[in-house]
Amino acid sequence: MIVAWVLFLALVLVLLALDLGVFHRSAHVVTFREAVGWSLVWMTLGLGFAGVVYVGYEHQMWGLGTAVDPVDGTVNDGAAAVGKYLTGYIVEKSLSVDNIFVISMIFTTLAVPRLYQHRVLFWGAAGAVAMRAVMIVLGARLIAEFHWLLGVFAVLLIVTAVRMLMAREEHWNPAHSRMLRWCRRLVPMVDEYHGQRFLVRRPAVAGGLVALTPLAVALVLVEAADLVFAVDSIPAIFAITGDPFLVFTSNVFAILGLRSLYFLLDGMVGKFRYLKPALAAVLLVVGGKMLAAEPLHDLLGPRFNLVLLAVIVGILVTGVVASIVADRRLRPIRSEAAVGMS
Repeated sequence: MIVAWVLFLALVLVLLALDLGVFHRSAHVVTFREAVGWSLVWMTLGLGFAGVVYVGYEHQMWGLGTAVDPVDGTVNDGAAAVGKYLTGYIVEKSLSVDNIFVISMIFTTLAVPRLYQHRVLFWGAAGAVAMRAVMIVLGARLIAEFHWLLGVFAVLLIVTAVRMLMAREEHWNPAHSRMLRWCRRLVPMVDEYHGQRFLVRRPAVAGGLVALTPLAVALVLVEAADLVFAVDSIPAIFAITGDPFLVFTSNVFAILGLRSLYFLLDGMVGKFRYLKPALAAVLLVVGGKMLAAEPLHDLLGPRFNLVLLAVIVGILVTGVVASIVADRRLRPIRSEAAVGMS
């Protein structure tokens, strides 16, 4: 099992090195066309890794597929592992869309130049991978020893879903966040940007000490936002599988694709009005699955994870299609209102 982890972490480091050191070595504004291309690349890598998962678990390579999954009490073969990996990947990918709202607000509030936004998201993703690794390893250990925690996770997901459905639209101002106030108290900060640098040394700053630039502040807030969202997303994936390798790999590929997804959806997310209810429905399904896992597994048998995957994809597709249809119906009304105001 250690070999599998080492190989995967090496793959992630190579991908990150290529991303920042080769393809985005010089700062530039990420265009819509470039965002589409990179989104397809990361999605292809994430979905393509399912083939590696199948081979590894089916043939028990590198120690994979040899331990009992604490969530359903079975040993994952190739097909079961792929089903859980893809379900976890799609759940994490869909829930990360909500994070885009917060990232967009952070960049807008701090007036982060589009030229440097990719750099913030790159290091934000790298930090998120490290944080998720710690949380997933601890979570897997706790679930293996205290199986009743799955019930706690289920209730947490259902409460989160209800909160998403009932919450009003609130405009959170990152400039008023506690994290930012703590940063200002603990470390020197400057108000102006210095290119793509996170730190700057200036004589004007308290004895020439190193100070944070607004770009570093944006990075801190992005990391804080990911930590908050991880509290919801990690229990969601632990409802699907307790295999730490499947949980971590599906999470990592979803996180790595978040940067290009941000540039693709920034400014468009508001058009998908039914996406948030769809995400809430996904959390309800996953939480309900966790509470009723045994009777559902007895009812569906080997098709259990495949059915769960199909239901989640169906909910998300329905939310997107309903949003597009609603937007088209409202377009003539908006046009008439604009004409009446002119």
